Amino acid sequence: MDPSRRLLRKRSRRGGARLASALPSVALLLVLFGGWQLYVSVKHVNEVILPSPWEVMRSLATNKDLLATNLLVTGEEIVLGFVIGALAGIVLGVLITYSKVLERALFPLVIASQVIPIFAIAPLLIIWFGFGITPKVLIAALIVFFPICVNQVEGLRSADEGAVHLIRSYGASEVRVFWMVRLPTSVPFVLAGMQIGVTFSVIGAVIAEWVGAQKGLGALMLSAASLSNTQVVFAAIVTVAVVGIVLFTLVRVVGDLLFPWQAKSTKS
Repeated sequence: MDPSRRLLRKRSRRGGARLASALPSVALLLVLFGGWQLYVSVKHVNEVILPSPWEVMRSLATNKDLLATNLLVTGEEIVLGFVIGALAGIVLGVLITYSKVLERALFPLVIASQVIPIFAIAPLLIIWFGFGITPKVLIAALIVFFPICVNQVEGLRSADEGAVHLIRSYGASEVRVFWMVRLPTSVPFVLAGMQIGVTFSVIGAVIAEWVGAQKGLGALMLSAASLSNTQVVFAAIVTVAVVGIVLFTLVRVVGDLLFPWQAKSTKS
């Protein structure tokens, strides 16, 4: 068979498999939206209390420019918070793994940063740094770095000790052991932490905007709710949900592209 035809057939099979895997989610969404629409229509629910899915979709189309403008603001906070939180989590995870002193000193603080409610920290950051982008980015980063840090530590410590002893027997330094054994082993753990962290960054940015902001999807939700414009509130919620799904998928796809061996091992 012609190699080009074989490649096309292989790609079509992959596309069909992906479409088949997406069908249950699509079917569930259709059932949920259908039930929602039916309930609102039969019960004659006031749109201020609960708009129908059709009204939410119409609000998305009508307010697309407003949503896009606020999405740019929230998106910047999400991306910066995720990058800073991910870098901090990876570096801190390495330090905790290789230093017992730092582990005893830092790990309680890492845990404490997560058990303290974000709503308690956010007002302080806004008092210290004002109503600009800085407190929003810091809040997003604060909520992001924990799962990445914990997964980094777990990944580095899960390296095969037999491989570690073998490479050390050849005179490899600890730095070389780190780059050749421990870091590759930690990749799937860090990627899993990043998938969780990127969704947390969306939550952190929106919560920060609830506490104090003039722009952004979180601020838009509060403004629309104060005017009883429930359709816009739902439109903003849908936008946030879509952003979270897209970012989660993007992190997974980028991880599979950068570390293809990890993608194969996960699928197997």
